[in-house]
Amino acid sequence: MRRIVVLTGLASTMLVAGLVACGSNPPPSSSPGQSSAPSGSIVVFAAASLKPAFTQLSQQFKADNPGSGVEFDFAGSSELATQLTQGASADVFASADTAQMDTVVKAGLLAGEPTNFAANTLVIVTAPGNPRNVASFADLAKPGVSVVICQKPVPCGAATQRIENSAGVHLNPVSEEPSVSDVLNKVATGQADAALVYVTDAKYAKGKVASVNFPEAAGAVNVYPIGVLKKAPQAATAQKFVTLVTSDTGQKILAQSGFAKP
Repeated sequence: MRRIVVLTGLASTMLVAGLVACGSNPPPSSSPGQSSAPSGSIVVFAAASLKPAFTQLSQQFKADNPGSGVEFDFAGSSELATQLTQGASADVFASADTAQMDTVVKAGLLAGEPTNFAANTLVIVTAPGNPRNVASFADLAKPGVSVVICQKPVPCGAATQRIENSAGVHLNPVSEEPSVSDVLNKVATGQADAALVYVTDAKYAKGKVASVNFPEAAGAVNVYPIGVLKKAPQAATAQKFVTLVTSDTGQKILAQSGFAKP
């Protein structure tokens, strides 16, 4: 049986007074000059080559915005763009080239115009000591040299293709990987003699690989754009992350990781 509670007399009067008192107190306001920190975590889809720099940037972001966090999905930019066009949810997309960002823009998934924030160039990496004596891009096509490159839809693979075309050198890779970090790992673990990765990846793997610069790389520089996604669950917080990446602080961290200005 449902119980009915009746309040009478003094108890009723005290309850009403208490409710009125509670309703009359406004919520505490922020101190003058302070803005409320954004809340919630954002999800950032970022090119694999950005992992060291963006991991460091996330620490700065969390220090600047208490209560907020950053969750990353690092992979090849083409894979990330495909996931987004197929309905994946994220707040920010940072691509290793403009082509994959264009795919996301043309699908109507970006909230505004993307911002270019960094540039990267390919370099040859070999086992420490360069036992195969690779000294040029053409040396990668020599018999007996096992080479690994990125798959062509991936920005580092597209850049490799541009260099092959301009240099007139055709490579015969033993493997084509879906991300630049996978390519680097093949040489770092002794599964290949040489590979084409970004200068930032070679810097990150210092001691595990040797680097060989080559002039043809200057003709295939990749520019990195970033933007907030239209259906970002945490749009305001996402914009703060993009602002950090493009700020002087963000650019300093990117430069320390080996990235150039866009």
